Amino acid sequence: MKRIALALPVIMISLLLNKQAVAQDYRFAAGIRLSNSSPTLNSAISAKYFATDRTAVEGLVSFGSRFGIGALLEIHNKFNTPGLSWFYGGGAYVGFQDGDTYLGPTGVIGLDYKFPNAPVNLSIDWKPELDIIPSINFVPDAFALSIRFALK
Repeated sequence: MKRIALALPVIMISLLLNKQAVAQDYRFAAGIRLSNSSPTLNSAISAKYFATDRTAVEGLVSFGSRFGIGALLEIHNKFNTPGLSWFYGGGAYVGFQDGDTYLGPTGVIGLDYKFPNAPVNLSIDWKPELDIIPSINFVPDAFALSIRFALK
């Protein structure tokens, strides 16, 4: 009985860690992010890669009012509608403008849709930023639409 009591948690953890990839409808997507000009990471080149079935890493290179580079770790959750999920996460960024450096954390929450019969992915999100360098400044008005080419 002791062996069963010891083996059961090990088996359960193994099953949880070895889930098949079912939550995402694509593995990699790249395209553009169109945003307002307030945040450091505003309009940008966007690339998203799913490291696991629910976890994606998104990289952004901003070409708007500031040059910026950032990365986000995102957790995706499926809806019952095929191709549609909502996501949340966080990350960090660094930006440069007029000799100043901008650095801070950022969060994200949004909707992600992959068209079933086309290699197109659309995302809308809210990504507030908190500049901690050169001074503390919260930027809440960071809304965007991303359009990406998706690969399986």
